[in-house]
Amino acid sequence: MAEKYKIPRGTFDILPQDSYKWEYIRKKFRDIAELFNYREIVTPIFEQADLFERSVGNSTDIVQKEMYKFCDKKGRSLALRPEGTASVVRSYVENSSLQQESGTKLFYLGPMFRYDRPQKGRYRQFYQYGVEILGVKDPLADVEVIALGYLFLKDLGLSSFTLEINSIGCSECSPEYDKALVKYFNRFKDSLCNDCLARLEKNPKRILDCKIPSCIDISQEAPSILDNLDEECRLDFDKIQEYLTALSIPFKVNSRIVRGLDYYQKTAFEFINNNLGAQNALLGGGRYDGLVAQLGGKDVPGIGFAGGFERLIISMENEKLSFGKQPIPQIFLILLGETARDSGIKILHDLRKAGISADFLMKPASIKSQMKQADRSRSPLTLILGDNELDQGIITLKNMNTGTQESISLNDLISVIKEKLS
Repeated sequence: MAEKYKIPRGTFDILPQDSYKWEYIRKKFRDIAELFNYREIVTPIFEQADLFERSVGNSTDIVQKEMYKFCDKKGRSLALRPEGTASVVRSYVENSSLQQESGTKLFYLGPMFRYDRPQKGRYRQFYQYGVEILGVKDPLADVEVIALGYLFLKDLGLSSFTLEINSIGCSECSPEYDKALVKYFNRFKDSLCNDCLARLEKNPKRILDCKIPSCIDISQEAPSILDNLDEECRLDFDKIQEYLTALSIPFKVNSRIVRGLDYYQKTAFEFINNNLGAQNALLGGGRYDGLVAQLGGKDVPGIGFAGGFERLIISMENEKLSFGKQPIPQIFLILLGETARDSGIKILHDLRKAGISADFLMKPASIKSQMKQADRSRSPLTLILGDNELDQGIITLKNMNTGTQESISLNDLISVIKEKLS
Protein backbone atom coordinates (compact mmCIF):
# COMPACT_ATOMS: atom_id res chain seq x y z
CA MET A 1 0.00 0.00 0.00
CA ALA A 2 1.32 3.46 -0.93
CA GLU A 3 2.28 5.83 1.87
CA LYS A 4 -0.46 8.19 3.00
CA TYR A 5 0.44 11.86 3.06
CA LYS A 6 -0.45 14.09 5.98
CA ILE A 7 -1.08 17.80 5.96
CA PRO A 8 1.93 19.94 7.03
CA ARG A 9 1.97 20.95 10.69
CA GLY A 10 0.38 24.33 11.29
CA THR A 11 -1.94 24.13 8.28
CA PHE A 12 -5.49 22.87 7.87
CA ASP A 13 -8.00 21.93 5.19
CA ILE A 14 -11.13 24.03 4.85
CA LEU A 15 -13.65 21.23 4.32
CA PRO A 16 -16.94 21.62 2.41
CA GLN A 17 -19.00 21.63 5.61
CA ASP A 18 -17.06 24.71 6.78
CA SER A 19 -16.12 26.53 3.57
CA TYR A 20 -19.40 28.45 3.49
CA LYS A 21 -18.39 30.11 6.81
CA TRP A 22 -15.25 31.48 5.19
CA GLU A 23 -17.20 32.70 2.17
CA TYR A 24 -19.72 34.37 4.49
CA ILE A 25 -16.95 36.36 6.22
CA ARG A 26 -15.26 37.19 2.91
CA LYS A 27 -18.52 38.59 1.57
CA LYS A 28 -19.22 40.56 4.74
CA PHE A 29 -15.74 42.09 4.63
CA ARG A 30 -15.98 42.96 0.93
CA ASP A 31 -19.38 44.54 1.52
CA ILE A 32 -18.19 46.76 4.38
CA ALA A 33 -14.97 47.72 2.55
CA GLU A 34 -16.92 48.70 -0.55
CA LEU A 35 -19.37 50.62 1.65
CA PHE A 36 -16.37 52.78 2.63
CA ASN A 37 -15.28 52.96 -1.06
CA TYR A 38 -12.18 50.78 -0.69
CA ARG A 39 -11.00 48.87 -3.79
CA GLU A 40 -9.62 45.34 -3.72
CA ILE A 41 -5.96 44.67 -4.45
CA VAL A 42 -4.50 41.17 -4.94
CA THR A 43 -0.72 40.82 -4.54
CA PRO A 44 1.56 37.78 -5.09
CA ILE A 45 1.89 35.17 -2.37
CA PHE A 46 5.69 35.48 -2.57
CA GLU A 47 7.86 38.59 -2.89
CA GLN A 48 11.52 39.51 -2.64
CA ALA A 49 12.60 38.63 0.90
CA ASP A 50 14.26 42.01 1.28
CA LEU A 51 10.86 43.70 1.00
CA PHE A 52 9.80 42.23 4.34
CA GLU A 53 13.23 42.51 5.96
CA ARG A 54 13.29 46.26 5.27
CA SER A 55 9.64 46.96 6.13
CA VAL A 56 8.72 44.59 8.94
CA GLY A 57 12.18 44.98 10.51
CA ASN A 58 15.23 42.73 10.84
CA SER A 59 14.86 42.68 14.63
CA THR A 60 11.29 41.32 14.59
CA ASP A 61 10.40 37.71 15.33
CA ILE A 62 8.73 37.55 11.92
CA VAL A 63 11.99 38.14 10.05
CA GLN A 64 14.32 36.46 12.52
CA LYS A 65 12.33 33.30 13.20
CA GLU A 66 9.07 33.00 11.28
CA MET A 67 9.52 34.00 7.64
CA TYR A 68 9.42 31.27 4.99
CA LYS A 69 12.46 32.26 2.95
CA PHE A 70 13.91 30.45 -0.07
CA CYS A 71 15.98 30.91 -3.22
CA ASP A 72 14.58 30.35 -6.70
CA LYS A 73 16.47 28.64 -9.53
CA LYS A 74 18.40 31.81 -10.30
CA GLY A 75 19.45 32.29 -6.70
CA ARG A 76 17.09 35.17 -5.95
CA SER A 77 16.03 35.42 -2.30
CA LEU A 78 12.25 35.21 -2.01
CA ALA A 79 9.77 34.82 0.86
CA LEU A 80 6.17 33.79 1.31
CA ARG A 81 4.41 36.91 2.49
CA PRO A 82 4.13 36.96 6.31
CA GLU A 83 1.80 40.00 6.28
CA GLY A 84 -0.07 42.14 3.77
CA THR A 85 0.93 45.79 4.20
CA ALA A 86 4.45 45.56 2.75
CA SER A 87 3.13 43.97 -0.45
CA VAL A 88 0.40 46.60 -0.81
CA VAL A 89 2.92 49.42 -0.33
CA ARG A 90 5.31 47.80 -2.83
CA SER A 91 2.48 47.72 -5.38
CA TYR A 92 1.53 51.32 -4.57
CA VAL A 93 5.10 52.49 -5.23
CA GLU A 94 5.38 50.38 -8.39
CA ASN A 95 2.01 51.31 -9.96
CA SER A 96 1.38 55.00 -10.55
CA SER A 97 -2.32 54.32 -11.20
CA LEU A 98 -2.74 53.67 -7.45
CA GLN A 99 -1.28 57.01 -6.41
CA GLN A 100 -4.27 59.33 -6.05
CA GLU A 101 -3.83 62.86 -4.71
CA SER A 102 -7.00 62.54 -2.65
CA GLY A 103 -5.67 59.34 -1.05
CA THR A 104 -5.76 55.67 -1.98
CA LYS A 105 -8.07 53.25 -0.17
CA LEU A 106 -7.41 49.53 -0.67
CA PHE A 107 -8.49 46.24 0.87
CA TYR A 108 -7.15 42.69 0.51
CA LEU A 109 -7.93 39.10 1.40
CA GLY A 110 -5.64 36.08 1.23
CA PRO A 111 -3.25 33.59 2.85
CA MET A 112 -0.13 34.63 4.79
CA PHE A 113 2.67 32.40 6.11
CA ARG A 114 4.72 32.37 9.31
CA TYR A 115 6.75 29.54 10.82
CA ASP A 116 5.18 29.90 14.25
CA ARG A 117 4.24 27.52 17.04
CA PRO A 118 0.77 26.26 16.04
CA GLN A 119 -2.00 26.80 18.56
CA LYS A 120 -5.71 27.55 18.55
CA GLY A 121 -6.35 30.55 16.32
CA ARG A 122 -2.71 30.69 15.18
CA TYR A 123 -1.39 28.70 12.23
CA ARG A 124 1.58 28.64 9.84
CA GLN A 125 -0.70 29.31 6.90
CA PHE A 126 -3.39 31.73 7.98
CA TYR A 127 -5.97 33.79 6.14
CA GLN A 128 -5.97 37.53 6.55
CA TYR A 129 -8.19 40.46 5.64
CA GLY A 130 -6.99 44.04 5.77
CA VAL A 131 -7.35 47.65 4.63
CA GLU A 132 -4.88 50.44 3.89
CA ILE A 133 -5.21 54.20 3.35
CA LEU A 134 -2.20 55.76 1.62
CA GLY A 135 -1.62 59.48 1.17
CA VAL A 136 -3.72 60.91 4.02
CA LYS A 137 -2.08 62.24 7.19
CA ASP A 138 -5.19 63.63 8.89
CA PRO A 139 -6.44 61.76 12.01
CA LEU A 140 -9.74 61.37 10.15
CA ALA A 141 -8.06 58.57 8.19
CA ASP A 142 -7.11 56.81 11.43
CA VAL A 143 -10.68 57.03 12.65
CA GLU A 144 -12.14 55.82 9.34
CA VAL A 145 -9.96 52.70 9.43
CA ILE A 146 -10.93 52.02 13.06
CA ALA A 147 -14.62 52.66 12.29
CA LEU A 148 -14.51 50.22 9.37
CA GLY A 149 -13.10 47.51 11.63
CA TYR A 150 -15.67 48.26 14.32
CA LEU A 151 -18.64 48.12 11.92
CA PHE A 152 -17.30 44.92 10.34
CA LEU A 153 -17.16 43.12 13.70
CA LYS A 154 -20.58 44.47 14.61
CA ASP A 155 -22.01 43.41 11.26
CA LEU A 156 -20.84 39.85 11.95
CA GLY A 157 -22.87 40.04 15.17
CA LEU A 158 -19.89 39.98 17.54
CA SER A 159 -20.31 41.75 20.86
CA SER A 160 -17.57 40.39 23.17
CA PHE A 161 -14.75 42.66 22.03
CA THR A 162 -13.00 45.83 23.17
CA LEU A 163 -11.21 48.48 21.14
CA GLU A 164 -7.85 49.48 22.65
CA ILE A 165 -5.86 52.41 21.24
CA ASN A 166 -2.47 53.98 21.81
CA SER A 167 0.03 56.34 20.23
CA ILE A 168 3.59 55.05 19.95
CA GLY A 169 5.04 58.38 18.87
CA CYS A 170 6.81 59.47 15.70
CA SER A 171 10.39 59.59 14.47
CA GLU A 172 10.87 62.79 16.49
CA CYS A 173 9.68 61.72 19.95
CA SER A 174 10.03 57.92 19.74
CA PRO A 175 13.87 57.89 20.12
CA GLU A 176 13.60 59.71 23.45
CA TYR A 177 11.06 57.16 24.64
CA ASP A 178 13.40 54.35 23.54
CA LYS A 179 16.12 55.85 25.73
CA ALA A 180 13.73 55.92 28.69
CA LEU A 181 12.84 52.26 28.10
CA VAL A 182 16.49 51.21 27.82
CA LYS A 183 17.25 52.97 31.11
CA TYR A 184 14.32 51.22 32.79
CA PHE A 185 14.84 47.70 31.39
CA ASN A 186 18.61 47.75 31.97
CA ARG A 187 17.79 47.32 35.65
CA PHE A 188 16.16 43.94 34.85
CA LYS A 189 18.56 42.48 32.26
CA ASP A 190 19.12 39.37 34.37
CA SER A 191 15.38 38.62 34.33
CA LEU A 192 14.49 39.36 30.70
CA CYS A 193 14.07 36.53 28.19
CA ASN A 194 16.71 36.15 25.48
CA ASP A 195 14.44 37.69 22.84
CA CYS A 196 13.85 40.76 24.99
CA LEU A 197 17.57 41.14 25.63
CA ALA A 198 17.99 41.39 21.85
CA ARG A 199 15.06 43.81 21.62
CA LEU A 200 16.65 45.99 24.27
CA GLU A 201 19.51 46.66 21.86
CA LYS A 202 17.49 46.97 18.63
CA ASN A 203 13.90 48.03 19.42
CA PRO A 204 13.14 48.34 23.15
CA LYS A 205 9.43 49.15 22.55
CA ARG A 206 8.89 45.59 21.43
CA ILE A 207 9.66 44.34 24.94
CA LEU A 208 6.22 45.71 25.84
CA ASP A 209 4.73 43.21 23.32
CA CYS A 210 6.46 40.16 24.83
CA LYS A 211 4.11 37.36 25.94
CA ILE A 212 6.52 35.76 28.48
CA PRO A 213 4.91 36.19 31.96
CA SER A 214 8.15 37.36 33.63
CA CYS A 215 8.69 40.04 30.96
CA ILE A 216 5.05 41.10 31.23
CA ASP A 217 5.50 41.60 34.99
CA ILE A 218 8.66 43.66 34.49
CA SER A 219 6.91 45.82 31.86
CA GLN A 220 4.10 46.83 34.20
CA GLU A 221 6.09 49.72 35.70
CA ALA A 222 7.86 50.74 32.48
CA PRO A 223 7.57 54.39 31.36
CA SER A 224 4.48 55.22 29.31
CA ILE A 225 4.85 56.48 25.77
CA LEU A 226 1.94 58.83 26.45
CA ASP A 227 4.19 60.79 28.81
CA ASN A 228 6.78 61.16 26.06
CA LEU A 229 4.72 62.30 23.03
CA ASP A 230 5.63 65.52 21.28
CA GLU A 231 2.94 68.14 20.67
CA GLU A 232 1.91 66.94 17.20
CA CYS A 233 1.52 63.32 18.29
CA ARG A 234 -0.39 64.35 21.40
CA LEU A 235 -2.79 66.57 19.42
CA ASP A 236 -3.40 63.84 16.83
CA PHE A 237 -4.09 61.26 19.54
CA ASP A 238 -6.48 63.62 21.33
CA LYS A 239 -8.29 64.25 18.04
CA ILE A 240 -8.69 60.53 17.37
CA GLN A 241 -10.26 60.04 20.80
CA GLU A 242 -12.56 63.01 20.16
CA TYR A 243 -13.71 61.57 16.82
CA LEU A 244 -14.27 58.07 18.24
CA THR A 245 -16.37 59.54 21.03
CA ALA A 246 -18.40 61.52 18.48
CA LEU A 247 -19.03 58.28 16.53
CA SER A 248 -20.09 56.46 19.73
CA ILE A 249 -17.35 53.88 19.23
CA PRO A 250 -16.30 52.76 22.73
CA PHE A 251 -12.58 52.46 23.39
CA LYS A 252 -9.98 52.39 26.11
CA VAL A 253 -6.43 53.73 26.03
CA ASN A 254 -3.78 51.06 26.52
CA SER A 255 -0.28 52.55 26.57
CA ARG A 256 1.26 49.05 26.25
CA ILE A 257 0.07 48.49 22.67
CA VAL A 258 3.07 48.74 20.35
CA ARG A 259 2.27 46.16 17.62
CA GLY A 260 4.84 43.64 16.44
CA LEU A 261 6.15 45.33 13.28
CA ASP A 262 8.85 47.98 13.10
CA TYR A 263 7.11 50.24 10.59
CA TYR A 264 4.39 51.44 12.98
CA GLN A 265 4.37 54.96 14.42
CA LYS A 266 1.78 57.24 16.01
CA THR A 267 -1.59 55.43 16.11
CA ALA A 268 -1.69 51.78 17.19
CA PHE A 269 -4.90 49.90 17.97
CA GLU A 270 -6.35 46.43 18.54
CA PHE A 271 -9.81 44.92 18.80
CA ILE A 272 -9.53 42.37 21.63
CA ASN A 273 -11.84 39.42 22.29
CA ASN A 274 -11.30 38.37 25.90
CA ASN A 275 -12.85 34.92 25.32
CA LEU A 276 -10.00 33.70 23.10
CA GLY A 277 -7.20 33.19 25.62
CA ALA A 278 -3.66 34.33 24.81
CA GLN A 279 -4.31 34.82 21.07
CA ASN A 280 -7.09 37.35 21.62
CA ALA A 281 -6.57 40.08 18.99
CA LEU A 282 -9.34 39.95 16.38
CA LEU A 283 -7.72 42.66 14.29
CA GLY A 284 -5.08 45.32 14.80
CA GLY A 285 -3.23 48.01 12.98
CA GLY A 286 -1.80 51.47 13.05
CA ARG A 287 -0.06 54.26 11.19
CA TYR A 288 3.13 53.74 9.14
CA ASP A 289 3.96 57.17 7.73
CA GLY A 290 7.59 56.41 6.82
CA LEU A 291 7.09 53.06 5.10
CA VAL A 292 6.37 54.23 1.54
CA ALA A 293 9.56 56.31 1.42
CA GLN A 294 11.48 53.42 3.01
CA LEU A 295 10.38 51.19 0.12
CA GLY A 296 11.42 53.60 -2.60
CA GLY A 297 8.37 55.85 -2.97
CA LYS A 298 7.57 59.41 -2.04
CA ASP A 299 7.19 60.41 1.59
CA VAL A 300 3.53 59.36 1.74
CA PRO A 301 1.67 58.62 5.00
CA GLY A 302 -0.28 55.42 5.52
CA ILE A 303 -2.53 53.63 7.98
CA GLY A 304 -4.31 50.28 7.99
CA PHE A 305 -5.28 47.15 9.86
CA ALA A 306 -5.28 43.39 9.37
CA GLY A 307 -7.05 40.49 11.05
CA GLY A 308 -7.33 36.73 10.76
CA PHE A 309 -10.30 34.68 9.59
CA GLU A 310 -9.51 31.86 12.01
CA ARG A 311 -10.09 33.90 15.17
CA LEU A 312 -13.22 35.48 13.73
CA ILE A 313 -14.71 32.04 13.11
CA ILE A 314 -13.79 30.84 16.61
CA SER A 315 -15.29 34.03 18.10
CA MET A 316 -18.50 33.69 16.11
CA GLU A 317 -18.86 30.03 17.07
CA ASN A 318 -18.26 30.93 20.74
CA GLU A 319 -21.08 33.49 20.53
CA LYS A 320 -23.25 31.01 18.57
CA LEU A 321 -23.66 33.43 15.67
CA SER A 322 -25.01 32.52 12.25
CA PHE A 323 -22.82 32.11 9.16
CA GLY A 324 -25.83 32.17 6.88
CA LYS A 325 -27.17 29.06 5.19
CA GLN A 326 -24.94 26.26 3.98
CA PRO A 327 -25.38 26.00 0.19
CA ILE A 328 -27.75 23.25 -0.92
CA PRO A 329 -29.20 22.40 -4.35
CA GLN A 330 -32.64 23.80 -5.03
CA ILE A 331 -33.58 20.72 -7.02
CA PHE A 332 -32.62 17.06 -6.77
CA LEU A 333 -33.41 15.02 -9.87
CA ILE A 334 -34.20 11.32 -9.58
CA LEU A 335 -33.93 9.33 -12.83
CA LEU A 336 -35.48 5.88 -13.24
CA GLY A 337 -34.61 3.89 -16.33
CA GLU A 338 -32.03 4.18 -19.09
CA THR A 339 -34.09 6.45 -21.32
CA ALA A 340 -34.90 8.76 -18.40
CA ARG A 341 -31.21 8.97 -17.54
CA ASP A 342 -30.34 9.92 -21.12
CA SER A 343 -32.97 12.69 -21.09
CA GLY A 344 -32.20 13.76 -17.54
CA ILE A 345 -28.87 15.34 -18.41
CA LYS A 346 -30.68 17.80 -20.72
CA ILE A 347 -33.18 18.66 -17.97
CA LEU A 348 -30.34 19.30 -15.52
CA HIS A 349 -28.58 21.51 -18.05
CA ASP A 350 -31.74 23.54 -18.70
CA LEU A 351 -32.33 24.03 -14.97
CA ARG A 352 -28.76 25.22 -14.44
CA LYS A 353 -28.88 27.53 -17.47
CA ALA A 354 -31.98 29.10 -15.90
CA GLY A 355 -30.01 29.80 -12.71
CA ILE A 356 -31.57 26.96 -10.70
CA SER A 357 -29.04 24.87 -8.77
CA ALA A 358 -29.64 21.18 -9.35
CA ASP A 359 -27.97 17.87 -8.61
CA PHE A 360 -28.48 14.12 -9.16
CA LEU A 361 -26.86 10.77 -8.43
CA MET A 362 -24.46 10.16 -11.29
CA LYS A 363 -24.23 6.39 -11.01
CA PRO A 364 -27.34 4.23 -11.72
CA ALA A 365 -29.18 3.34 -8.50
CA SER A 366 -32.56 2.25 -7.20
CA ILE A 367 -35.25 4.80 -6.39
CA LYS A 368 -34.67 4.06 -2.68
CA SER A 369 -30.97 4.93 -2.94
CA GLN A 370 -31.72 8.05 -4.97
CA MET A 371 -34.36 9.22 -2.47
CA LYS A 372 -31.85 8.78 0.36
CA GLN A 373 -29.41 10.95 -1.56
CA ALA A 374 -32.14 13.55 -2.11
CA ASP A 375 -32.75 13.63 1.66
CA ARG A 376 -29.02 14.04 2.34
CA SER A 377 -28.81 16.93 -0.11
CA ARG A 378 -31.51 18.81 1.87
CA SER A 379 -32.95 20.05 -1.40
CA PRO A 380 -36.47 21.49 -0.87
CA LEU A 381 -37.78 20.06 -4.15
CA THR A 382 -37.21 16.71 -5.85
CA LEU A 383 -38.04 15.87 -9.46
CA ILE A 384 -38.75 12.23 -10.35
CA LEU A 385 -38.55 11.13 -13.98
CA GLY A 386 -39.15 7.61 -15.23
CA ASP A 387 -39.53 6.20 -18.72
CA ASN A 388 -43.36 6.22 -18.44
CA GLU A 389 -43.43 9.92 -17.42
CA LEU A 390 -41.06 10.73 -20.25
CA ASP A 391 -43.41 9.09 -22.75
CA GLN A 392 -46.25 11.29 -21.42
CA GLY A 393 -44.14 14.45 -21.42
CA ILE A 394 -44.54 14.96 -17.67
CA ILE A 395 -42.37 14.83 -14.54
CA THR A 396 -43.25 14.36 -10.85
CA LEU A 397 -42.44 17.23 -8.48
CA LYS A 398 -42.18 16.38 -4.77
CA ASN A 399 -42.06 18.96 -1.99
CA MET A 400 -39.56 17.48 0.48
CA ASN A 401 -40.91 19.51 3.39
CA THR A 402 -44.60 18.58 3.04
CA GLY A 403 -44.30 15.30 1.12
CA THR A 404 -46.89 16.41 -1.44
CA GLN A 405 -46.44 15.41 -5.09
CA GLU A 406 -47.80 16.69 -8.39
CA SER A 407 -47.27 16.03 -12.08
CA ILE A 408 -46.20 18.91 -14.27
CA SER A 409 -45.51 19.25 -17.98
CA LEU A 410 -41.88 19.07 -19.03
CA ASN A 411 -42.59 22.07 -21.29
CA ASP A 412 -43.56 24.16 -18.24
CA LEU A 413 -40.84 22.81 -15.94
CA ILE A 414 -38.64 25.91 -15.66
CA SER A 415 -41.47 28.38 -15.10
CA VAL A 416 -43.18 26.13 -12.51
CA ILE A 417 -39.93 25.53 -10.59
CA LYS A 418 -39.15 29.27 -10.51
CA GLU A 419 -42.66 29.97 -9.18
CA LYS A 420 -42.30 27.27 -6.49
CA LEU A 421 -38.91 28.54 -5.38
CA SER A 422 -40.07 32.15 -5.19
